[in-house]
Formats: sequence, structure tokens, C-alpha cells
Amino acid sequence: MADEDLDRHGIPERDEREKLERPTQSEPEPAGQTLRTSYHPSPDAQREQDIWRDGYERGRSASDDDGEDEGSNDDDKDEGEGEDEGGAREKVGGIVRRHPIIVAAVVILVIALIVGAVLWWLHARNYENTDDAFIDTRSVTISAQVAGAVTAVLVNDNQQVKKGDVLAKIDPRDYQSSLAQADAQIDQANASITNLQAQIEAQQASIDQAQKQVTESQAALTFSQQENSRYQELVKTGAGSAQRAQQAVSDLTQKQAALASSQAAVVAQQKQVQVLQAQKKSSQAQLESAQAQKAQAEANLSRAILTSPVDGRVANLSGAIGAYAAGGTALMTIVPNTVWVTANFKETQLDLMRPGQPVTIKIDAYPARHFNGHVDSIQAGSGTAFSLLPAENATGNYVKIVQRVPVKIVFDEAPDVELGPGMSVVPTVTVR
Repeated sequence: MADEDLDRHGIPERDEREKLERPTQSEPEPAGQTLRTSYHPSPDAQREQDIWRDGYERGRSASDDDGEDEGSNDDDKDEGEGEDEGGAREKVGGIVRRHPIIVAAVVILVIALIVGAVLWWLHARNYENTDDAFIDTRSVTISAQVAGAVTAVLVNDNQQVKKGDVLAKIDPRDYQSSLAQADAQIDQANASITNLQAQIEAQQASIDQAQKQVTESQAALTFSQQENSRYQELVKTGAGSAQRAQQAVSDLTQKQAALASSQAAVVAQQKQVQVLQAQKKSSQAQLESAQAQKAQAEANLSRAILTSPVDGRVANLSGAIGAYAAGGTALMTIVPNTVWVTANFKETQLDLMRPGQPVTIKIDAYPARHFNGHVDSIQAGSGTAFSLLPAENATGNYVKIVQRVPVKIVFDEAPDVELGPGMSVVPTVTVR
């Protein structure tokens, strides 16, 4: 019998059972004889019947067991759990008895790990560090302040220079000509001032002369007045002639006119002094303008020689001999020797950070070295607040992002290695 003819309890299907139970009929007997039925199963049929009986009995037994199991599931479950726990304890106890050294080592290792983790946390909470940090400085861009052709470049790439060292030269001839022209204008203005001063002094002498003429005219007028008075009295008494009295009146009138003319000449001479003084002031203004032009020419001439404003190293050298440099054209950059660290800490790391706290600085370029420093200052605002496009949190959908705040860290001693802006560092600040 094939396995697919059995149900889930191992009992043959109904058709097979009917086939097995159906008796085998023998040939009909002759008339007058009693009909007899006999069942003689073949060996194969007998084996199938045995299989069916066994399956049937197993199925009934399984059905009974299912009913009993449903009623005792909870009890069996509790008993099974108790047995499992007891078995687990016995298993663990057996392992401990069989391997006491290994178990002790594992326990000690676990305790050591817990203690180490606690000690590490107690130690790590005293420090704040970040890898978002770099060497910073205020680099100086050397630009041509005057226009002209570059005639000399006296430094090389990465060369160390001192403050005042000559870096490059620009053709100075145009500015030398401007300086000479300013000197000529100064001389001309000085000569004009000197000439006007002499004229003023001469005019002052003319004024003195005119004033003396006024005095002379005044004396003559006084005498004429006296003469006129005498002759008028003589005419009245008849002792004098009328002609002489008329001459005295005419002379008096002439003397009065002469006095007025002298006084007018004095005023005219004084006015001429004012004109000369105004011309002198104009010449003095021209002198000052010429002096200013000279100062500008001297400044431009001095700017034709480019010098280093600080001690440092040459970087980004682009100037070349023969190239034309317009005003403001960058020729090179001087990186000062004084550098510091700009560390961008998260705002959540600044709770205990204060200026003056010690810092251990590791520089990626020198992994075997450590440098000591301290916190100099903390920027008043996050980095994004001063960026080209600051965040506008009042517009659009807001997503909170932990901001970073620049912290300036200075070295306690000048590093004895070559450092430049942009080099990566990892500062660790002791905050407790």
C-alpha cells in the first residue's frame, strides 16, 4: 500500500478499507446445494490488513492523547519550564565544576571590563576634543600698490623672510619723473612767494612815502589857512588888497586838494599791499599743492619696492620678471610665523569650556609629537552666523542641526616645526 493512501493518523483511506473488508466470493454451487461464502485472503491482502489495523489503532490512540494533552498543556508547560531551568542550572553547575579556572578567568575578565569602562568614562568626561580643527593665521597678500612692469623678484617659493626684506621691484621711472616734476613746482612756488614778498615790502615803502606826502600836504594846508585868515582880516580893515586876499583863498583850495590827493595815494598803496598779500597766499597754496604732489610721488616711488611687512615664509608666489602688474595685483603671500589653532567644537561641548584651560594638540603631519597650548577665546557666535550665506531659520521647514563654534587655541611655546594654515590638528581640552 502506498504511503499516500494513509490519512494523518496512519489509517488507510475509506476506499482502501472497504476494499480490504469486502469478502471474496467463491463460485456458485450447483442447484440444491447451500450457498457458502468463504474468505481466504492472499498473503498481500493479509499484510495490507495488518498495516491497516496497526494504523487504525495508532490513530485512535493519537486522538485520545490529543484530548488529554489539551487539558494538561498548562501544567506540562510549567513543569517543562521548571525542568528546563533546573536543567540549565545543572548544566552551568557542571561547567563550573569541570572548568573552574576558565570560569574564574571569564568572571574576572567581565569585572575588569566593567571597571575599565567606568574608569574610562570617569577619565573621558574630563576632556573635550574634536577633529574639526586646523592651523590658522592671518596671511598677508603682497600686492602691487602702483602699476608698472615687474623688474625684479628677489625671493623664491617657501623662502623664509624677515620684516623689511625686499621681495620685488616695479619699474620706478614714471614715479621718479613725477617726483622731479613736483620738486620743480615747489621751486616755482617758492620763487613766486619770494617775489611777492619783495613787492609787498616795496609797496610798504611806497605807503610810507605817501604818508609823508600827506604830512607835508597837511602842513602846507595849515599855512594856507593861516594866510587866508590874515588877508581876509586886512581886507576888512582896508589894510590889504582884495587881490591878495583872493590869492590866499586860491592857495588854500589848492592845499586842501593836495592833502586829499596825498591821502588817496596812501589808501591806494595800502590796497596794493592787500593784492600782493593775496597773490602771496595763492603762491603759498601752490607751494603746498606741489609739496603734496611730491609726497605722493615719493610714496608711489617707495611703493615700487615691495617689502615684507612681517616675519614669515613666502607662499603662492606668482610674480614674474617682465610681467605687468596693475594696482592691486597679487604677487605673493607671506605666511607669518605666528600661528594658532582654530577648533570648531560642537555647541554641546562648550558647557565647561573656558579661556585659559590647558590643551593638548596633536598635529596630523607630526603624529609622534604633542604640543601644549591653552584656550585663548571662544567666538561670539557659530560659524554659520558669519558665513557668506547665513542660515535663515525663520523660512521654510526647520531642521535642528548641532552648530559648531570656532575656538581659538594658542601654543604655549612657538612650535619648532614648520606649520602652515589649513593643516589638520586634533586638540584635546581639559575642562575639569
